[in-house]
Parts: sequence; structure tokens; C-alpha cells
Amino acid sequence: MQENTHKEKSALDNLKPRAAFKVGLLSGLAVMFVIGFLILAGVLINGGDEKISKNDNGAVVNQPTNPGVAQPPANNNVVVQPVTKDDWVKGDKNAKISIVEYSDTECPFCKRFHATMQQVLADYEGDVNWVYRHFPLTSLHSKAIREAEATECAGEQKGNDGFWAYIDRMFEITPANNGLQDSQLPEIAQYVGLDVGKFQECLDSGKYKDKIQDQIAEAQKTGARGTPYSVIISGDQNIPIPGALPYEQVKAMLDPLIK
Repeated sequence: MQENTHKEKSALDNLKPRAAFKVGLLSGLAVMFVIGFLILAGVLINGGDEKISKNDNGAVVNQPTNPGVAQPPANNNVVVQPVTKDDWVKGDKNAKISIVEYSDTECPFCKRFHATMQQVLADYEGDVNWVYRHFPLTSLHSKAIREAEATECAGEQKGNDGFWAYIDRMFEITPANNGLQDSQLPEIAQYVGLDVGKFQECLDSGKYKDKIQDQIAEAQKTGARGTPYSVIISGDQNIPIPGALPYEQVKAMLDPLIK
């Protein structure tokens, strides 16, 4: 080692000052380039992994104002408002288990999870019901609040059945991500058999804005940081479902609760 070092010093000593300066400058730039490359590579690798993990089960992106995939609290037993007569409930209202979903009609992951929940109700008929509550992510989906109001107007006119008929049809036809046109809202109303004139009057009144804002606040208090965010209520257990889990994973969570 001493011999090699000595030779390197002798070689540098033999260079003219200007040449030695150039060699030193180029060496320094080379080291900075390597360090910068390694830092950039690390950022890209970590960012790519984060994107994949966030998109596997649910929604959107990790932003301070609109964080993405819903993350369950560490205690795995969240506090959620109990189901009441004012909720929109699909399935047997006396079922042992309720799944409360906070959802956004323009969220593509909510569209996927809507189909999953339809399968859950079909396979667990009488044992599980589905409670729908609003959580439109307004900074991503500007149309979602008005669409949520439209579902409430459908419920006002035809009760629980009218609400579910309307929202099922909405999720069936929406391309998501603000793709549903406002002109399609009365078309859906007509499709499910509502009085379109009364529906439009209700929608234009904005009478359900406060209800939807209250449910947004409730969702956030419950622990929702993105959509869909759902909670299984079974006895004294409130178990969060983080994002748009596939049917098989939801089933694995439900089966131990059904005896």
C-alpha cells in the first residue's frame, strides 16, 4: 500500500501546476457526478416502489391535502358512527355484520370496490349489510360532490331502494376521474324511474351539501385518508378495510366473524 501511494504522489508531483489543477478539477467533478447519480437512482427506486404499493389496493396519490390509500389506525379498532335509520343500507338491516363504506363516485378504485361489495352481499346474504356514506375527494374529483347530492335526491324521492338503484347505475356507467357528464345525472334518474323534474329541482337546490360535508368530516375523524375507506362493524369490533381490497381478501376478513 505504501509503495502504491508513493508512486501516485510522485506522478502528481511531476505534473506542471496547470496540468495538476486540471486533473484535480476533473477528479472532483467525476466524484460529484457519481454521488449525484447514486442519489437520483435512490429517489427513483423508492418513488417507483411507493407508487406501486399505493395503487395495489386503492386510491389516488400521497398528497398533503388528499392523501391516497386509506391507512387503518394502529389499534385496528377504529371509532365509527353507528348505523342509524338515516343511513342508506343495502341488504338485511338486521344482519350481524355491517360494512360502512366512505366513497367517492368519481374514484376508479371505488368503482372497483363497488362491484366487490355487490359480490359480498350476494355471497353473505342475511349475514352482512352495506352502509354507504359520502367522502368525495374534491381536490381530485370536482364533480363528486354534485354526484353525491344526486344520489341523495334519488333517495329523497324513492327511499332506500331509489338511492341504491341510482348509485349502482352511476358506478356502472361512470368512466371515473371526473368522466361522468353532468347531463347524465337526470338521464340516470330517468333510467331508475324517478320523476326527472323533481329530481333536477332537488339537485339544483343544493339542499344536501351540508349532509355531505358532515359525512366528509366524519370520514376523516374515523381515519379515512383516501377512498374507498370501509369499516367492518361486528359486535364491539370495528375493523378497517384499507382501500379497494379484492373480494378474496374481504372474504378472509369476514369469515372468522361469521359463526
